Amino acid sequence: MIALLVILHFFGYQIPLSVQVAIALISLLIGIPHGAIDHLIAVPQNPKSRFYLFIAIYVLVAVAAGWVIASWNTFGFIAIVVMSSLHFGFGDASFANEWCDARGMPRYSRIVEIMYALPAGLLPVVLPLTDVRATKALKRIHPSLSDWAGSNIGLLRDLVFALTIAALAVLVVTHSWQLLIDLALLLVLAILAPPLITFALYFGCWHATRHTARLVPKLAGADELARVGSPGAAIWAAIYPGLYAVVGVLIVAIGLLLVRPAQFGSSLLWSALVIVWALTVPHMAITSRFDLRALSPTRFL
Repeated sequence: MIALLVILHFFGYQIPLSVQVAIALISLLIGIPHGAIDHLIAVPQNPKSRFYLFIAIYVLVAVAAGWVIASWNTFGFIAIVVMSSLHFGFGDASFANEWCDARGMPRYSRIVEIMYALPAGLLPVVLPLTDVRATKALKRIHPSLSDWAGSNIGLLRDLVFALTIAALAVLVVTHSWQLLIDLALLLVLAILAPPLITFALYFGCWHATRHTARLVPKLAGADELARVGSPGAAIWAAIYPGLYAVVGVLIVAIGLLLVRPAQFGSSLLWSALVIVWALTVPHMAITSRFDLRALSPTRFL
């Protein structure tokens, strides 16, 4: 896909905004299941009282987050951008360490984890939002988002590039070639692809795929399928329990468009994003527990 984007960029072809919005919506729906089974992996289902309490708190946090985002669009958007960048970056670093564990290799050092994680989260989130092409796309999603960073757009963009260059240098020095390639591909994607496409491809086909793979050992049925040599079936076993959320998000998003047009305008993508972002807040809190276990506890160098 990145190769195709490079070719389209070389020939100067501009992907129509309507196509970008459609791809973003589809990728968003593809990525939803990976965060929809927190209740199956975070707490034991027995006793039932504890399980139901977890679900109740999870839903309350999501509802509160959704209300904040819908009521204070710019503030909520900035908060989600910051949290998502950290969630994505350190989630990818955790995945890299778990991949090392699976192959019997030593984990990356703390400095490598941090230097990789920060730009790995900023490149698919913040860098596209500082692109001049993002203004039109953000206006299409919700008018109040187009000036989300005010006069700091250029500064944010320069900081992301500077941090990425520093991280690439550290990865070269430490011979962390897999992380180097990963970060380089993210940089190419963020520079060449339209902003919506960058985030959509990363979220649906990069982050969600990796997180789903991380779920396999945590689900008994999926783990058993992986151990008997059925990786495809194991991945599917970690996906289908969360498919209900795709239907639920679409139903609620359409309902919000009809019931609360003042807050959600006429954009299905915006209303779907508000729901997904709201659910992402408790999801990020749950996932951080697993990320901390996967990050290097002692090795700083």
